[in-house]
Amino acid sequence: MQEEIKKTIEILRAGGVILYPTDTVWGLGCDATNESAVKRIFAIKKRADTKAMLVLIDSAAKLQSYVEEIPDMAWDLIEMSEKPLTIIYPQAKNLASNLVGDDKSIGIRVTNEPFSKSLCAQFRKPIVSTSANVTGNATPLNFKQISDEIKLAVDYIVNFRQNDVSEPKPSSIIKLGKGNVFQLIRE
Repeated sequence: MQEEIKKTIEILRAGGVILYPTDTVWGLGCDATNESAVKRIFAIKKRADTKAMLVLIDSAAKLQSYVEEIPDMAWDLIEMSEKPLTIIYPQAKNLASNLVGDDKSIGIRVTNEPFSKSLCAQFRKPIVSTSANVTGNATPLNFKQISDEIKLAVDYIVNFRQNDVSEPKPSSIIKLGKGNVFQLIRE
């Protein structure tokens, strides 16, 4: 796994797009601070760049680097969540501007899956994570379901967990606002 992480980090640092396993489905990813790389993911997915994408980090302690003010409720939600949870935070910072929503929000998930957690930790930056499909097509639930169109469009396909045929579910999504106002987006 360590050798794959090293190779993947080289691609990310060069502004490349990767196809990689996450704590949910396989994802398209790039350096979340690189606007050109983010733009490439929008192009690969044939997705309007007004549709936000989320980022993965390896530790809740890193949230403060990417969100102006973290609602108190976020800490409890992260700690208590038993399955992958994406939280949409107001007032993103230090991320590619084309990744942040029109309302300045950003979806962030703290990953606990071994590969993506180690990748984020060693890369030392957040990594974009969006489903590995063209917009409008079904989300592939494992590597074997990913289209050749997607596989041919990326700079690197991580050689880890490709034979795993389990079908994980996408994360839950909660949007948090100031004053601990929240909205359940996806259960």
